[in-house]
Order: sequence, then C-alpha cells, then structure tokens
Amino acid sequence: MYVLVGGKKAHFANGSRMRNKKEPALIFIHGAGMDRTIWQLQTRNIAYMGCQALALDLPGHGRSEGPTLSSIEQMAEWVIDFMEAVKLKQAKLIGHSMGALVALEISSRYPQKIDKMCLMGVASTMPVHPELLKAAKKDLSLASELIVYWGLGDKAQIGGHPLPGLWVHGASQRLLKNSLPGVLYEDLVACDKYQGAILAGKMVRCPSLFILGENDKMTPVRKVKELAEVIQCSEIKVIKDCGHMMMSERPNQVFKNLKRFI
Repeated sequence: MYVLVGGKKAHFANGSRMRNKKEPALIFIHGAGMDRTIWQLQTRNIAYMGCQALALDLPGHGRSEGPTLSSIEQMAEWVIDFMEAVKLKQAKLIGHSMGALVALEISSRYPQKIDKMCLMGVASTMPVHPELLKAAKKDLSLASELIVYWGLGDKAQIGGHPLPGLWVHGASQRLLKNSLPGVLYEDLVACDKYQGAILAGKMVRCPSLFILGENDKMTPVRKVKELAEVIQCSEIKVIKDCGHMMMSERPNQVFKNLKRFI
C-alpha cells in the first residue's frame, strides 16, 4: 500500500489484511539495506491476531521513493510523519538493527505516541567495521556477503529452516543486493554515527522488550545490557542458536515473543 509522506510515495505492507483503524497498530521498521519483506514471516500472523500490522519501506528502500535519509534522527521524524499520514495517534514499534535505533529514538522523542516498543539486534552503540563500510561505499557484493556471514548464526548458515525451501543465507544476500546503489552505505554510516542510544533509552517510558540472538556477532548480547538497564520496564529474551537475522532464522520464536508482548 502507498501513502504520501512529505510529498513522496511511501510504501508499506499490511500482512495481507485490510486495516481496521479501531485495532491496535504495530509498525515494523527494517534494518540497513533491507525493506519490509524482512518481516514477512511475522506480519501476516500478527495482522490476523486482530492488529494493524504496518511493515514500512523507509525512504529509498523497497518501493518507497527516495532519497534515503542520512541519520537515525531523520528516520525517526519520517516515521512520525508516516503515522500522521496514515492517521495513527498511537502505535507499538518493532525495530530490527538500524530500525531498532529508529524505534528507540522515536519512543524517546514522542512518548505519548508509543505505548510499547520491541527492539531486536540492537546495542548501545553500533560501530560498523571499516572493511564493510569500504565495500558498501563501492557497492561491492562483498558488503552483503560480509553482513550475511557475520549476521547469521551457525545453524542458519547450514540450513534446517522450519519453512521448507527457504535458504536463509541466500535470501538474506538477495535482499541486501536488491537495494539501490548507495543505500546500504548510507544506512551503515547512519548506524555508525549514532551515539544517542543511552540518552534516548533514559527518556523511554513505555514497556520495552529486547529480542536478541544468542550467537549474534554484530550486536552481541553482552553489549545490550547497558542499554536495557537505562530503560524502565524493559525485559530481555534471548533466542538460542540464533544470530542477528532472528526474524528469518527463528521466525516462530520471534512471533511467540511478539505475541506474548503485544
């Protein structure tokens, strides 16, 4: 579905179910170089629970018009503009990686608009390896290969997915390679530069859930505790045998945790 945000077309998925504006709304925010499809194994289930499930394509991603936004703060303001465009007064936010930083920033700035928040694959700081930045800047396939190599847990690297025929490794690479030139680099720079997580966390007032991968090499569990400690009413759930791409690697466990939290 499309809506105009700031005069540009913004696209979002609805879990194949028409919105009922009387139902609670959940906004899904994807990570760097990705788009709404990273949430496809969760949004349909949540939509048919009796919720408005809105999985966004951030500007310049998926089917949303560009240009991309260069900072986490700008992305946060854009999501608020999106909420106004679709006439949402309040929502629950679910963000992954870069999207988790965006959700955190929104919740700190607009506490009256966010009643719950779920952060996945996040940390108090998210520095990006120089070699990854260099490859992304040159639009080399090495960038997506590095992200998938570092991002997936060991089990996801070799198969055994509960959805027959889904190759998480290949699907993750294809999703990243589908992004337009420069998009992944801009996103990674935004993550690398963002230093406001702890300050934002101290200002969050809504119940918050962290869903983490036990084997996440990109945002290790140990790096999350500092952030979780400053957020009131927060809890941590760690998924075993899982890396950074938990929505794809362990979709059932992610959905169960979301269902309980919602």
